[in-house]
Amino acid sequence: MALSVGAAAPDFTLKRKTPEGLVDVQLSSFRGRKVVLLFFPLAFTSVCTEEMCRMTGGLNDYERLDASILAVSVDSPFAQEVWAQSEGIRIPLLSDLNKEVSRTYGVLLSRVLGIGDVAARAVFVIDREGKIAYSEVTASPTVLPQFAAMKETVEQLA
Repeated sequence: MALSVGAAAPDFTLKRKTPEGLVDVQLSSFRGRKVVLLFFPLAFTSVCTEEMCRMTGGLNDYERLDASILAVSVDSPFAQEVWAQSEGIRIPLLSDLNKEVSRTYGVLLSRVLGIGDVAARAVFVIDREGKIAYSEVTASPTVLPQFAAMKETVEQLA
């Protein structure tokens, strides 16, 4: 079961591939800012590409709201980087290759399409103090999250 509104967002450190190499991204380093934490099933799939491209298109709006966007999948950081470059995705993509963070947040789906465990499509908006202010897990990995609801939550946070 996914973490609910009011819960403390568990800290994590995940790898991100940048042109300079692999870097660690720690959630707690964003304390004092609002964070939109997206979980998505797999890079190079149509619905995930649509979601990340839409969020990239709104990146400036979130930055004006003093919010950072982070996206997590079970893909390797190397695959994530190639996908981001090919699709123009500018959101930091974090690799949960060992699936620990997806499991901790309660969004790990088992045996999707018979190929293995992946993250569900989920959104957590985290306030400046590290508490979850919005939690959504879509009914199916093929369903996009409620973009308006997550943005409205970010706008309402102090």
